[in-house]
Amino acid sequence: MDTLELLAHPVRLRIVHAMNGGRELTTAQLCTRLPDTSKAMVYRHVDLLAGAGILEIAGERRVRGAVERRYRLRHDRATVDAEAVAAATTEDHRRVFATAMAVLVAEFNAYLDRGDSDPAADLVGYRQHAVWLSREELAELIGELRRVLVPRLMNQPGPERARYLLSPIMFPVEAPSAETD
Repeated sequence: MDTLELLAHPVRLRIVHAMNGGRELTTAQLCTRLPDTSKAMVYRHVDLLAGAGILEIAGERRVRGAVERRYRLRHDRATVDAEAVAAATTEDHRRVFATAMAVLVAEFNAYLDRGDSDPAADLVGYRQHAVWLSREELAELIGELRRVLVPRLMNQPGPERARYLLSPIMFPVEAPSAETD
């Protein structure tokens, strides 16, 4: 199974999100972070991700006669390369987008259901803006976003840091036209 196929599943994508930040987590800890997902499903998807090299074993220890493994994310294996994106079919794009939306809904519901959520205090945002951009302006905007976001992707967990899910989505809703307003 290629990386695109592996990550185009809501549970596997949520596991990858949970593992970001250099975390080393056990499958039991992942189950706690995905309370709306059955333990059997989390274990099955951890096995798939580990078998594909997206997760690696960071350590093992014996717990009541069983071996407990801590996993860590291999960032070099958890990304879809530009060639795979270029080769993706229209149906692949539909499936991956639907997966991304399903993950957003699941993670947002888990946030709201945890009992201490306060969207206003937590600065939750889900705005959408329609902007008019030329191809050059779009490339410039993407470059600016990368300059701002990429350094923060390297942040490690800390006592004053909360994990946020940031999902920039851009696509043209209209084709360029020759008409002027």
